[in-house]
Amino acid sequence: MLISTDKGNRKNLDIRVPRVRVIGVDGEQIGVLSRDDALRMAMDLELDLVEIVPNSDPPVCRIMDYGKFKFEQQKKANAAKKKQKIVEIKELKFRPTTDDGDYEIKVRNLRRFIAEGDRVKVNIRFKGREMAHTELGIAMAKRLQEDLKDEVTIESFPRLEGRQMIMMIGPKKK
Repeated sequence: MLISTDKGNRKNLDIRVPRVRVIGVDGEQIGVLSRDDALRMAMDLELDLVEIVPNSDPPVCRIMDYGKFKFEQQKKANAAKKKQKIVEIKELKFRPTTDDGDYEIKVRNLRRFIAEGDRVKVNIRFKGREMAHTELGIAMAKRLQEDLKDEVTIESFPRLEGRQMIMMIGPKKK
């Protein structure tokens, strides 16, 4: 028995097995026929004989318009792709000395990103002697957690990497 290696369905003369189970145009079972009889039946209707289930014994073939079939498959694939939501990772940068006004604007943007379904990477950067006071960055991270605890889930808690503290925030699971 030959097994199809290509991703497409074999059709008409590409079908090499001697006997096939045939399904008609309207989906009715015609039965097991020789490949030549099934091809002749499809040619009489000016349609194609398309192998649907190649691994069964005998393989299942259907009489259909192959071009229309491929077009419908492409439309379904495009519709499924259109419905997908690609999650982006947005980045917000804070400093340990970020003042209240700027903090509120950044939190408002963070809420908007989360509402759109995106994940947010919060980056608290330290410059110069601020590295001696990493507790200020931890305090800012805790403040963010407190302000957003009902709306988000913390995917990774703040960790210090070099001169920056990084925290990942995602939308709350429903």
